[in-house]
Amino acid sequence: MTDSLPSPQAEAPRYEDALAELERLVQAMEGGQLPLDHLLDNYRRGVELLGLCRERLQAVEAQVQVLEQGQLKDWAPE
Repeated sequence: MTDSLPSPQAEAPRYEDALAELERLVQAMEGGQLPLDHLLDNYRRGVELLGLCRERLQAVEAQVQVLEQGQLKDWAPE
């Protein structure tokens, strides 16, 4: 797998895209056919994607709590 890491200026992927990429990385790593350097690159990218997914889920959970309390506020994904 030759996925390169995005530049810091690159736009973050959508939650669904990040999750799909994370699933692909895990499958490739579990396959046991990648060279060690690719495993490390995939692991690093997986950590980035996992962090992104967690942040997005926490933001949505916070918004749901606001809605449940009847305090509708504008929300913009980060």
